[in-house]
Amino acid sequence: MSQFTDILEREFPAIDNELKDYVEGVLCGSLEDFESCDDIYEAVGDILQSIDTGKSEENIRDLCDEFFNIIKKNTKNEVRKVLNAPVNIAAMAKEMENVDKNMQSIWLTTKDGGSKVNSKKLEKAEAKLQQKQEKRQDVVKSAVAAPVKLQTATASQVLSKKNTKMEQKGTNRSMDIKIENFDLAFGDKVLLQNANLLLSLGRRYGLVGRNGLGKTTLLRMISDRQLAIPSHISVLHVEQEVVGDDTKAVDSVLECDLERNRLLTREKEILATLNSGVQDTKLSTELNEVYAQLQNIEADKAVARASVILRGLGFDADMQQRPTKSFSGGWRMRLALARALFSKPDLLLLDEPTNMLDIKAIIWLENYLQSWPTTLLVVSHDRNFLETVPTDIIHLHSQALEAYKGNYEQFEKTKTEKLKAQRREYEAQMAHRAHVQEFIDRFRYNANRASSVQSKIKMLEKLPELKPVEKEVEVKLKFPEVEPLNPPVLALSEIEFRYKDTDPLPVFKNVNLSATSDSRICIVGENGAGKTTLLKIIVGQLTTIHGNIISHRGLRIGYFAQHHVDHLNMNTTCVGVLAELFPGRPDEEYRRQLGSFGISGQLALQSIASLSGGQKSRVALAKMCMADPNFLVLDEPTNHLDIETIDALGRAINAFKGGVILVSHDERLIKVVCKELWVCGNRTVRGMEGGLDEYKREVYKEIEAANS
Repeated sequence: MSQFTDILEREFPAIDNELKDYVEGVLCGSLEDFESCDDIYEAVGDILQSIDTGKSEENIRDLCDEFFNIIKKNTKNEVRKVLNAPVNIAAMAKEMENVDKNMQSIWLTTKDGGSKVNSKKLEKAEAKLQQKQEKRQDVVKSAVAAPVKLQTATASQVLSKKNTKMEQKGTNRSMDIKIENFDLAFGDKVLLQNANLLLSLGRRYGLVGRNGLGKTTLLRMISDRQLAIPSHISVLHVEQEVVGDDTKAVDSVLECDLERNRLLTREKEILATLNSGVQDTKLSTELNEVYAQLQNIEADKAVARASVILRGLGFDADMQQRPTKSFSGGWRMRLALARALFSKPDLLLLDEPTNMLDIKAIIWLENYLQSWPTTLLVVSHDRNFLETVPTDIIHLHSQALEAYKGNYEQFEKTKTEKLKAQRREYEAQMAHRAHVQEFIDRFRYNANRASSVQSKIKMLEKLPELKPVEKEVEVKLKFPEVEPLNPPVLALSEIEFRYKDTDPLPVFKNVNLSATSDSRICIVGENGAGKTTLLKIIVGQLTTIHGNIISHRGLRIGYFAQHHVDHLNMNTTCVGVLAELFPGRPDEEYRRQLGSFGISGQLALQSIASLSGGQKSRVALAKMCMADPNFLVLDEPTNHLDIETIDALGRAINAFKGGVILVSHDERLIKVVCKELWVCGNRTVRGMEGGLDEYKREVYKEIEAANS
């Protein structure tokens, strides 16, 4: 063993004693254990490579060859006993059959009483076990390979005869939207039943509820007019990104004003005709009318208004002149939002508008929507946004819609008090029922009390039946149980990065970042400042030739990418997603992992395509944690998650024993978990001593300076 020790200490001076003892223990075999140096490489090659990553595979194989020669030499020195001639065991056994019954044979062993195992029961148990294993394999196999039938949403509605007649005659001029007695389903799942929705002109409604209950589906049904809405009310749903072409960003926004475009086109046509020498008083009169209409809709201010909206959403002067095809998907979604804000429909439907925005743009949007002139219905899980923008909250739960006046904070208080009152009323009625029933049972057969008993029975029958208050199940997320690593865990020193060597300026430079198992680092900054790029460098997806990255040898990073959900296989099930990435594991392990992130029961066997955005995010988190990471790098993990799940994510991060680096624009989550705030901007990353509040003060100053 000393020969192996000398070589290991010579080649790997930093090797610790436990690892050295393990390698020596493996190598203390013989030629029966290792037939070639390749066998030794398979046994310890990866371990040796991990000790010193500077050694090439060829170096490690040379060491394995040296180890094999030592084993070969030691084996030759061993004294071996060999037989003079081959032994025919079958012939010897046959000869022993004829020996005296009293003689015991080493070849023929007998037991008194025969076998004590019931062969029929054994066969039955083996068959049952085999059937169970085949069934388990079939479930996993079908989860991965079977084609998934995509479900669709359907809506049904009982229409009022009065409203139908008014719609047919064209006499309905009300700008309020009243959708009554409608049902909503997604496949076999009922989302809403006998629901009613009232949207009054000028009110701003926040639609809230748990993931998967049908908020996005409701918005789509309204925008597609599968739920009846007066035809004179214009509806715009910001869902799809702008199609990229050669149109400038600012012109793409201006195109939304159809009336302005029509009048400008007609103006050009009339001027062209008049300039050609045609004398026509009717055309001159029409041109004056066109000018009057353009003045009435303030067409001269349209370009400035479009520019203000684009600037607020992060488009500088140069970006506003760029063609739409030059922007990424996230920026095209911002363009779609800008077009919607510019066109001012009678009913604007927004689904998670803050997902694509940084904190600066979110603050601008909150201020802009507070003076929105028409009706707004927005689905959002950004608590700060819901406390700033809506005048009303609509709560989707238990297949019903319930309206509350005020913002989200007022909604929570009112809902809590309402649930307490309902619980007290239910408990009081149950106590009253029990008291009356006791009287009935006591005097049921008493002739003198017969009339009283009958009146009590009738009274019970007339009492309204109250249902017990259903308490919403608390959302729980659980990251893997890991042992914290001793520092240093991760350190970035003087990092500078360019996507191309020819780029005149780096994305950032002079980046110094260190993290331990106690770190809770939150990174903020404007879109395009390099936050995602920095995370990709940390996890090794991007490499940089400037600066150093030092990481603990036991570091296992779990990376949740910003568009992680888009990379899930939509044609498989939740279990199938994990089985594809980690094949061969028991079905129960996949189910248990999904259950740690709230994907349990039949939900785990549903297709990814049928899940809500928040449920897909949970599947992506479960997939990330299958590798048992001890350090988390999360890029916008709150996108699509409901408020309760975001709160659960904050608790799970705080309970996690490893380090966390997080990019997020959700103020509530940042305040819950952040111990250290880093700001990306001006081609570098800097620490912010005052935390999120100090950063927001800087942002407000920038917005005020831009507006002045």
